[in-house]
Amino acid sequence: MPDTVSFTVNGELQTIEVMHEAPLLSVLRNSLGLTGARFGCGLEQCGACMVLVDGTPTYSCTTQAGDVAGRSITSLEGLALPDGSLHPLQQAFLDEQAGQCGYCLSGILLSAKALLDANPSPSRADIVEALDKHLCRCGTHTRIIRAVERAARTMAMGAAS
Repeated sequence: MPDTVSFTVNGELQTIEVMHEAPLLSVLRNSLGLTGARFGCGLEQCGACMVLVDGTPTYSCTTQAGDVAGRSITSLEGLALPDGSLHPLQQAFLDEQAGQCGYCLSGILLSAKALLDANPSPSRADIVEALDKHLCRCGTHTRIIRAVERAARTMAMGAAS
């Protein structure tokens, strides 16, 4: 029997009828129409489904919808700035041509955001560790790391202004 579950997604309160054990990924994609998080493996092995739950990277493929009641979720759609412009991470990924097929990028972008929120000046090793949960079959890892480094510099300059 479905439960009524309320949580905030990208700054908006959502209240839906859903089975407690339904995967958060399915709720985001099928009930809320937020398709940025993607189904990859379903086993927490690839990171394509990664979202932020209260700022922490979380696999939405294995997180039950009922377990996020009262919490705040950020999906790729919530990454843009309030004025609608691209987040510095998104712009850096474009500038560095960090994506090839792009399937993995939504999860990578969100994990990178969590990293930069916690550590605005990460080392290369910090970036590699933060993104270790993600699988990119296209082999653009070097460009992805450069993009995160670029975003960190851009964000630091913006904070200094």
